[in-house]
Parts: sequence; structure tokens; C-alpha cells
Amino acid sequence: MAKASVYISVDVEADGPIPGPYSMISLGACVAGRHDGDVFTAADPEVQTFYRELKPISSEFVPEALAVSGLDRDLLIKSGIEPADAMRDFSAWVSEVSGSAAAVFTAYPASFDWMFTYWYVMRFTGSSPFGHSRCLDMKTYFAARAGRPISGVAKRTMPKRLLSNRRHTHNALDDAIEQGEMFGKLMAEEY
Repeated sequence: MAKASVYISVDVEADGPIPGPYSMISLGACVAGRHDGDVFTAADPEVQTFYRELKPISSEFVPEALAVSGLDRDLLIKSGIEPADAMRDFSAWVSEVSGSAAAVFTAYPASFDWMFTYWYVMRFTGSSPFGHSRCLDMKTYFAARAGRPISGVAKRTMPKRLLSNRRHTHNALDDAIEQGEMFGKLMAEEY
């Protein structure tokens, strides 16, 4: 019998396109649901949440990327949480909310958020609460289930009933919650 999975919706704001030269500046996450092997149960994405604003790891940044989040880089340099502390806190939170189930990372789309999150947890803690591959991309999941090519999928092309009623604000926690609600709808949809 397969181990149960707890789906964690994650959103990252960063000041550039890749981790290392550039920094993750905020990380938001929420529990989106649980699959016991037979049944998926959506969670209220506002109940179990995590949010941190991080100190940048380099002096490099892309002004346009930084502007997306609305965060103040100078303030983050002074009062952002050290990345090692943020990633230890995040890993502990994921373990706590997952319990004995396997934690699965999910995002829309997951590639950017996974890249930063995985790089940061490996760099600053040495291990990932999602292993090396427990990542589910909501965009790909929808495309596969709906029989659409990925190149033709965007939120604006998806049925409105599958989208969240929340706004996409570019605050990492707000967006993780928005995506968590959407994930519950995607998992419940009959295709």
C-alpha cells in the first residue's frame, strides 16, 4: 500500500532568475490537501501556513524581478531571516504538518518555485523534506488530465471553476494559499 501524501503548496519570490547568483527573498507555503492512497481530501489552505522573508545571499539582483514582490531589499538585508534559519524552520514545519505522510511540493507552475526551494534547502540544511523528486506541477497535472498540450495551458485558458477566487498578489503566502485552493479544485475535478 502506498504511503499517504500531504500536498504543500509553495510560492517563492526572488530577486533574479536562478538561485545562487540571486536570492530567494520570501517563501510562503500552506497545506493544500492529503491523499491517503484512495481519497484526496482538500484542506483549507489558510489553516496551516508558513511564511518567511529572507536575507539576500548575494549582492546581485535584477531590479525588475525584485519589483515583482514589492519587498524592500535594503530592509531585507537588515532584518530578513538568515536563509539557514528560514530553511530549518521550513523543513521542520513541513515535517510537522506532514506527520507520517510523505510531503509533496506543489506549485503553479512548479519549476521556478521548486528550483529555488530545493536549492535553498539543500544548500542550507543538507536535505529536502520533499526528497529529490516529490514535486507536482499543477500546470502539467491539469494539461495531462484535460488532454491539452502544456503550451496551450495558462490560468486564463483554464475553466474558471478550477481557479481560486483569491487574487494573485505576489506575496508568497497569499499566492501559496491561492494555489492551494486551486490544487484542491484540480484534484477534485472529474476529467
